[in-house]
Amino acid sequence: MKLKYTVLLSAICLWGTCGYGIQLSAQNVPSLKGAVGDRFLTGVALNVNQTAGHDTCALRLVKRHFNSIVAENCMKSAEIHPEENRYDFADADKLVRFGEENGMAVIGHCLVWHSQLPRWFCVDEKGKKVSPEILKERMKKHIHTVVGRYKGRIKGWDVVNEAIEGDGSWRKSPYYEILGEEFIPLAFQYAHEADPDAELYYNDYGMDGQAKRNKVVELVRMLKGRGLRIDAVGMQGHMGLDYPQIEDFEASILNFASAGVKVMVTEWDMSALPTIHTGANISETVAYKKSFNPYPEGLPDSVSQAWNNRMKEFFDLFLKHSDVITRVTAWGVTDDDSWKNNFPVLGRVDYPLLFDRHYEPKPFVKELIENNSEK
Repeated sequence: MKLKYTVLLSAICLWGTCGYGIQLSAQNVPSLKGAVGDRFLTGVALNVNQTAGHDTCALRLVKRHFNSIVAENCMKSAEIHPEENRYDFADADKLVRFGEENGMAVIGHCLVWHSQLPRWFCVDEKGKKVSPEILKERMKKHIHTVVGRYKGRIKGWDVVNEAIEGDGSWRKSPYYEILGEEFIPLAFQYAHEADPDAELYYNDYGMDGQAKRNKVVELVRMLKGRGLRIDAVGMQGHMGLDYPQIEDFEASILNFASAGVKVMVTEWDMSALPTIHTGANISETVAYKKSFNPYPEGLPDSVSQAWNNRMKEFFDLFLKHSDVITRVTAWGVTDDDSWKNNFPVLGRVDYPLLFDRHYEPKPFVKELIENNSEK
């Protein structure tokens, strides 16, 4: 059904009728990136259906409203390096090409992550953990190959993703189990070797928590103390109507800036549904319950208003700290694209993104565009 819906909307888009955000062609039509101006990059994650050109409405919307893009999945190691001696750059090449053709800052996501990791990467032919020396060599080859392919074409890379638990301890990932925390500085070293001009980032979720915040500050200082490059910390913006507390999120922004790095709000979305699980591990599911999917046909006005008010509050926070925030990236183009649908239970319909299923801006976005766009 989703594919048919997307194809239908794409056909309608060809006639210029699929949304406030893209129906006009004049160069001075107000846009989200115009409203933000040069305060920070206005980013969005694209899926492979979009980079392949199948969702033309989404692409026209992206061109009008955003000046930075990142791959949702196609640059993750399981997708781009499925077998030891085989890489698949087809989808990643399309993403980078789209960004270049439209003058956008392209962000690479991500080089080292315990999830969506190809099965072969950390084990031998018998399924046993490889030695530290072998894992170092595999990491180096993977990072050099991927980063090297796009040298000079990608603005910055999420080098390491989600290496810290909520309690501030190191995540016991396959990388950690074999190399300990040393895998992190090694990843940053290899990335810098492959493209000395590319910005390098550490990216994680739940960054409002004090324990994780302190550990990230420790990590930043450790990398800098070793003379390694780290330009920014990516604060994944996976939010809900009841988390995080805006004061805690702001405290982390200030703490990371004080450690000597910039801040990026990455993977921004806000669930409009009752909170089930605040983590971002896509492998976790719970049994489906009807109460977990309360609005399959659309949000009540009261919930929509609460969502818009809270999103505006956070966006105002980002603008307030635009001296240290360099990019804010929505994790998907429209509500229909979001990973929050069917998560963490099948059939769940969510409304977490800046544009709705009809490619229309949400009320707070529309207000922002109309009140602040460059004339």
